[in-house]
Amino acid sequence: MNTTWNELRIWRCQEMGDGILQLVIDDPKRSVNLLSHDALTELSTLLRDLGEAPPAALVIRSGKKGGFIAGADVAAFEKETDPARLAAYVRLGHAVMDGLDAMPFPTLAVIHGHCLGGGLELALACDHRVVVDDPATRLGLPEVQLGIHPGFGGTVRLPALIGHAAAMPLMLSGRTLGAREAARLGLADAAVPARQLDAAVRGILAAPKKTTREPPLWSRALGYWPLRPLAARIWQRATEAKAPKIHYPAPHALIELWAGNAHNPEAMLRAERDSVAGLAMSDSARQLTRLFFLRERLKGLGKSRCTRECHLHVVGGGVMGGDIAAWCALKGLTVTIQDASPERLGPLFARAARLFAAKAGGSLQARAAMDRLIPDPRGDGVARADVIIEAISENLAAKQGLLRGLEPRMKPDALLATNTSALSLRDLASVLKRPNRLVGLHFFNPVDKMQLVEVVRGPNTSALTMERACAFAVLVDRLPLPVRDGPGFLINRLLMPYLLEAVLMVEEGIAVEAIDAAARRFGMPMGPLLLADQVGLDIVASVANTLSSTLNFPSPAILHAMVADGHLGKKSGQGFYRHAAGKPPKAARPGAAAPEEVTDRLILPMVNMAMTTLRERIVMDADLLDAGMVFGAGFAPFRGGPLSHARALGREALLQRLRRLSLRYPERMTLDPGWETFALTSKQSGLEVNHEHERLHRWGGHPATLGENVVRLVPGAGGSFPDANRVSPV
Repeated sequence: MNTTWNELRIWRCQEMGDGILQLVIDDPKRSVNLLSHDALTELSTLLRDLGEAPPAALVIRSGKKGGFIAGADVAAFEKETDPARLAAYVRLGHAVMDGLDAMPFPTLAVIHGHCLGGGLELALACDHRVVVDDPATRLGLPEVQLGIHPGFGGTVRLPALIGHAAAMPLMLSGRTLGAREAARLGLADAAVPARQLDAAVRGILAAPKKTTREPPLWSRALGYWPLRPLAARIWQRATEAKAPKIHYPAPHALIELWAGNAHNPEAMLRAERDSVAGLAMSDSARQLTRLFFLRERLKGLGKSRCTRECHLHVVGGGVMGGDIAAWCALKGLTVTIQDASPERLGPLFARAARLFAAKAGGSLQARAAMDRLIPDPRGDGVARADVIIEAISENLAAKQGLLRGLEPRMKPDALLATNTSALSLRDLASVLKRPNRLVGLHFFNPVDKMQLVEVVRGPNTSALTMERACAFAVLVDRLPLPVRDGPGFLINRLLMPYLLEAVLMVEEGIAVEAIDAAARRFGMPMGPLLLADQVGLDIVASVANTLSSTLNFPSPAILHAMVADGHLGKKSGQGFYRHAAGKPPKAARPGAAAPEEVTDRLILPMVNMAMTTLRERIVMDADLLDAGMVFGAGFAPFRGGPLSHARALGREALLQRLRRLSLRYPERMTLDPGWETFALTSKQSGLEVNHEHERLHRWGGHPATLGENVVRLVPGAGGSFPDANRVSPV
């Protein structure tokens, strides 16, 4: 063993016998392995030495229990301001992967847990890949979700291994694969249980060298003229429909890169390197990277212990309660579901069966999920439950009566939660003997698609209750956003001005399609009127009524007239659009062209309300507000959230446009005083998440403890493309 190897900090070398050397990556400074500059530099040194004294074979694996390699060092991309240094980092990654690919002996990557981005590109540079057959194993190249594309050779090596037809959609979507799917595609040589891993590794290395399995001929042929230009045009049209090039340049750059170079691997490697270095400096990549870190910050709020042995009891078998119960059963929890009308449980189980068939991962897993979802008309599960969620109709007296009856039947340490979308936790908790145990767990509709859960802290909710509620949200694969009790909490309070202003414009005679088109051009995944139809106009009207009494929200007459006529949106077949099965919605009423100010009328009231909620400390800081609106309401991800958008506009332009609206519509638009002191800067810095739990303890019913943290601007990163199916308030 080379003496300089003793100085390694991130990699370590181990002899496996028979001349086989094992390299283990285990960065002591990180909870997950990343291909940081230091990790790549050490690996470069190792590969140089191995080229001079080759082993019989090389095995690369991770020393982390959680996974292989999570990708490149995203923080380095986010913090770097010098394009030359960023390009040098990408060149280093290319050189290391090329060196590994050229090794004169067999190389094999052993993969467990997450193997993403640069981690998968390193595995692709090996001759063989063995993956652990476990639900936690995920492989993919999700770089487009960060505003870039694969940059360490993945654009060349993945298509060569599994074919262009399979590789390009994976890279364009950022989708990840499980172990068995990776093996079926040819991405992995084998998917084996952990107990058989060592035997599989030795078996592959001991076998005579075989010709690499080639993708189907038709898939390989896509890389050549004349099929390549045709395939590129098809992918460009499909990508533009979901991720417009003007907002999301990365997938389009990938298609152009492939269209121009797929027939020439060496040229494509060079073009990939230059392209990804340029994309990483774009505003889109900066915002998506920021959202990535904000997502991780939200996940970090759920670090308290909460296991899958948790028993959940849900009261309310309607759409929301039933879908919460089904989702939690899918995620491994035992769930009892109760409703005052047992006949409502039938449709609930039918919906659950469809969910499990689509997402459980197989018939056996779907059956297991169904077995975990237990009808409980009498509510016997209350006494055994660790978490109880009430999800009955939005009626204060009814909810108070239910909570009053549940409290004496619960375990002393059980968590009591309400899924209310607008009612005050102060009022709901007033009937409880221990109001400190009540918390809001506000899921959004549809439950299986919406990532965010508002964790609502009432004036009496304890810090421990908040921590446990956040942990529960993470346990069921949702992002917890702590918010303070207040009208509409955060998401509905910001989203309702957007929806109601659109309805008022319809009253003025502006065309439905013109209003929605303006919102989509801004970057929203769905126009506000189609969104209102999806939610249900009766629900929008109900929330508007609830909030108009406390927040001076308008309550448009046209909305109530449509509800009275039974035009409730998608569920009735007609709202602002006509909805027919299998057909795209069509505007139900004509109107005039949209004036230029439509976008400002839609977006700026939402931005102004964001400042109001921040000033009132409904949410801990500006970053969490932005994260909540992107992950919970679909605010254009490439803009980073309402307050990030405000910073991008600049102080003078923002205030001028806000004042113009407040003069034209003073009855519903007043410039928030918080703008006068808010730091509208674009400075980028690393995301600091230290002492997050301490802040969560202090924050809530004690606004004075927040101090300057209210306006702390900390960027973070990541996120995904807008998806029209993911946006809906409750």
